[in-house]
Amino acid sequence: MRIVIFMLVLLSSPVSAGSVLVLGDSLSAAYGIPLEQGWVSLLRQRVEQARLDLDVVNASVSGETTSGGLSRLPGLLAAHQPAIVMIELGANDGLRGTPLDIVRRNLQQMVDQAQQAGARVLLIGNRLPPNYGPQYTQAFFELFAEVAREKQVTLVPFLLAGVAEDWDLMQDDGYHPRAEAQPRLLDTVWSGLQPLLEQQMETEKAP
Repeated sequence: MRIVIFMLVLLSSPVSAGSVLVLGDSLSAAYGIPLEQGWVSLLRQRVEQARLDLDVVNASVSGETTSGGLSRLPGLLAAHQPAIVMIELGANDGLRGTPLDIVRRNLQQMVDQAQQAGARVLLIGNRLPPNYGPQYTQAFFELFAEVAREKQVTLVPFLLAGVAEDWDLMQDDGYHPRAEAQPRLLDTVWSGLQPLLEQQMETEKAP
């Protein structure tokens, strides 16, 4: 219901909200499906339908790690000057067994860089398969919330919530969602993004 109300408000008049930068891995780069069916492309369609003057920049790269994202972020911030930065990274670090202190530090530094550039930040978490052991997988999942709490940024705890458990929605590799699952991913992300968009619109309206 809140999505519908928000969309109706936006449809009443065009609103400028700047740009959103999506910095992610294959889950945001539409791996294994047509690019236009990925959740980031669906996000772009949603904001266009709402007549929100918002440029959605998808800087996601399949296989990307937090280290790679950290090295690319300064250039992306300079090039796009986003109002909102969405960070969806860490899964590939976890799959490689990267020490969690490194993952945490990289995420912290990316959040710092985005905030210093004047952007609001949405951190998108993920989970690992159980075969990585309960201690590592639980600590991995919790570190996203820890970073979000420390840096006081909005958190979407699990991008694949309601999808990863349904094999009919996953590709054969068991890691990447099918095209049919992408609207669910968008709704999951939207729950965290919508309040940031509302805050940004209020900022744009302020004298």
